[in-house]
Amino acid sequence: MYDLSIETGFAGAHQLRGYKGKCEKLHGHNWKVQISVTAERLNEIDLAIDFHDLKKIANELISPLDHAFLNDIFPFTEKNPSSENIAKWIYDSLKKKIQDENLRISAVTVWESDTASASYYED
Repeated sequence: MYDLSIETGFAGAHQLRGYKGKCEKLHGHNWKVQISVTAERLNEIDLAIDFHDLKKIANELISPLDHAFLNDIFPFTEKNPSSENIAKWIYDSLKKKIQDENLRISAVTVWESDTASASYYED
């Protein structure tokens, strides 16, 4: 098995509905996103996936979040734009975009600060 990871990020603002504390107020983060994929085998040029291609897919997916108020973007109009929900949304969106049967998204981790992150993965 092969595990590959890329990192990207975006700047975005949010506020957590129903939260009692500082985070219910409008505030922003420089979010970091790590995407990890697993492959059972390499392709004909000995790659699982080109890092450039994986980064391109990831950046296209998160570009609507960059410099945006996340609460205004579906599904965060209905769900809190928490690190946990953002990680799951990116995971689910990537799963739809990556159609290579050799690749499996193993995890998406979203950091809202240097010391706080949430990951989403499926068994």
